[in-house]
Amino acid sequence: MKSLLTLALAVIAALFPAIAQAQQPSKTYVLKAARMFDGKSNTITKPGLVVVSNGKILAVGESAAIPPGAEIIDLGDATLLPGFIDAHTHLTMAYREDYTKALLDGLQKPIPEMAIDATVNARVTLLAGFTTVRDVGSENYLDVGLRNAIDNGIVPGPRMLVCVHAIGATGGHCDETGFRAGALGKELGPEEGVVNGADQARYAVRLAHKYGATIIKTCATGGVLSLADSVDTPQLTQAELDALVDEAHALKLKTAAHAHGAEGAKRAIRAGIDSIEHGSFLDDEALDMMKQHGTYYVPTLMAIQGLMEQIQKGVAIPPPVRVKADLAIASLHQTFQRALAKNIKIGLGTDAAVYPHGRNAEEFHQMVDLGMKPVDALKAGTSADADLLGLIAKIGTLETNKFADVVAVPGDPIENIRQTEHVFFVMKEGVIYKNDRATGK
Repeated sequence: MKSLLTLALAVIAALFPAIAQAQQPSKTYVLKAARMFDGKSNTITKPGLVVVSNGKILAVGESAAIPPGAEIIDLGDATLLPGFIDAHTHLTMAYREDYTKALLDGLQKPIPEMAIDATVNARVTLLAGFTTVRDVGSENYLDVGLRNAIDNGIVPGPRMLVCVHAIGATGGHCDETGFRAGALGKELGPEEGVVNGADQARYAVRLAHKYGATIIKTCATGGVLSLADSVDTPQLTQAELDALVDEAHALKLKTAAHAHGAEGAKRAIRAGIDSIEHGSFLDDEALDMMKQHGTYYVPTLMAIQGLMEQIQKGVAIPPPVRVKADLAIASLHQTFQRALAKNIKIGLGTDAAVYPHGRNAEEFHQMVDLGMKPVDALKAGTSADADLLGLIAKIGTLETNKFADVVAVPGDPIENIRQTEHVFFVMKEGVIYKNDRATGK
């Protein structure tokens, strides 16, 4: 007689086909298409062929041997690519154009309801072709729970690296601001990622690691959407950032710093941070330091796009936020172009939740529109991000023995980068989550 757990999983599998598929052992597939981009080359190869078995890539290229009994999937006039990677998401946060409603949701919604909402964001992100994300800000361990549910095949979603919560200073972008004193109870401390002093910064990293963090995110400067700070002010001392990064790296965790302003970014770079996020107001000295240290830049251009769309719609934005948004919008594109000219390492990250989840692939064209070569944009969202996340040995390219994360888009994305926004086939670790051409869509 089946156990209750087995019966429950059977019911879930019947209700959600994608989950059922994820519970099954991976089959052997031969994926064919007119073209292939392997994530590391500077050109598209023709034709495209990837052999997948037991969740990993067995062989690549038209000369690859086809195993007996393999299921052949011919995707036609399309391009096979590595699964896309988004290095800056917030899957457990809902997109809201109403700023006040978003604040109220955070106070009123039961945590289990937030967790269920997050599964929707995870699914739409995966079906958009993003098989891996770095989630850089959450609360109530929602990111850890979502990551675990995805890993255990309970819900479909991308592979997640999570931070538990971002770490910052009292009154800063990583603190809860905009409420009267006492409204939210006691002031937040290291347990919630709010620190004052190097020892607390180190303690907060240890706590995050203890409770499931696989990356560490910090707020080195003010932010656009927070109410109590200027967008470009430094918010952690050099000693605090030194301790934070040192402890994270000792625990073999990669680090990311939210940093709009130049001075806060420089402190983070000196500390050895792995990436600077946003970077709206980086000056030449900061960019040169990034080049020298090999620091990645994750510009999150889609965050600016989301803010611009809200402003164009006439959405009510609190005046202090609107002032900061206007400043960031006016500066970020130029900063990106200067970083590009200096040949700084650039990764793809979008700040999903500042715009609606599922539009992540629009970041590709945002970068190309500002002067990045299409092939380099594709690398930013595949092999470069895999390197940034410390996962280049497992994902980011179509190579033998790597996880079988494969997506397909119509036509040639180097000729038209916006084809990345039309992913019709998604495979993650050898499991097919989407194949619209097989269903006649």
